[in-house]
Amino acid sequence: MLFRRRERATPYLLLMPALAIMAFVVVIPLGFSLYTSFTGYRLIKPETINDFVGFRNYQRILTDPEFWIPFGRTVLFLTVALNIEFLLGLGIALLINQITWGQRTLRTIMMFPMMFSPILVGFQFKFLFNDNIGVVNNALQSLGLTGFAVPWLVDGFLAFFSITFAEVWMSTSVFAILLLAGLFAMPRDPIEAARVDGCNPWQTFRHITLPFLMPFAYIAMAIRSLDVARAYDIVKVMTAGGPAGRTELLWTLIARTGYENSRMGMANAMAYFSTILSILFTWYFYRKLVASRRYMGGLE
Repeated sequence: MLFRRRERATPYLLLMPALAIMAFVVVIPLGFSLYTSFTGYRLIKPETINDFVGFRNYQRILTDPEFWIPFGRTVLFLTVALNIEFLLGLGIALLINQITWGQRTLRTIMMFPMMFSPILVGFQFKFLFNDNIGVVNNALQSLGLTGFAVPWLVDGFLAFFSITFAEVWMSTSVFAILLLAGLFAMPRDPIEAARVDGCNPWQTFRHITLPFLMPFAYIAMAIRSLDVARAYDIVKVMTAGGPAGRTELLWTLIARTGYENSRMGMANAMAYFSTILSILFTWYFYRKLVASRRYMGGLE
């Protein structure tokens, strides 16, 4: 009997170190941050960690334009980036799928941008779009396309375009890789049948290829939506949320509130509230994934 009890307990004992690490690294910090979101905790006043204020931080968020404007800008940034990445990734995947020589090399090169750290990408594009020494402005002026330095990171609209461009450059390969995998897995019989029936290339792509690829696209969108919704590194390095807050996104606002203004309780409340954005986008893409699989007959 004792031997059987030890045998049953062995798996749980083996899991204890992993569970302890998970509790120390994930559960305890999450619990602490959740608690502080209900307090007036300020980094410069440690004693305020006991200043329990209930839902006051969340109530202030709901009525604070300084939170909702970056929230809406983050949704816009996420929507624009995901759609551009999907279109570019789809085009790249279709082109590579047509190549018969050097395809493996191109697939490897295609993965290079996603291997770089977002901080390095931010510094790279910060200097590319620099007003005075930037490669982009020097190229435009050398070609005679403009006679002045374009304020890429100073003008609000151009700065938003610049960070979006950097994000798209870094992450389009995620869509391209997953969509290319979908093209490799796609059966050829429906395409051949469509050609026999007289469908032109656009009709074949619209009604056969694209619906088959959409589950792969929604997987990529779910992954990327979580990353873009937490975008911080590129924006912080390139514009720091400027000019005048015109590129301020959720997580740059949260970092500024928590570390520059020392309002850690409010920052944690913003962080937990902003998780709603990630949850909604993930749920939306999951539902679209299920619908697309049902459309293709892959899920009942």
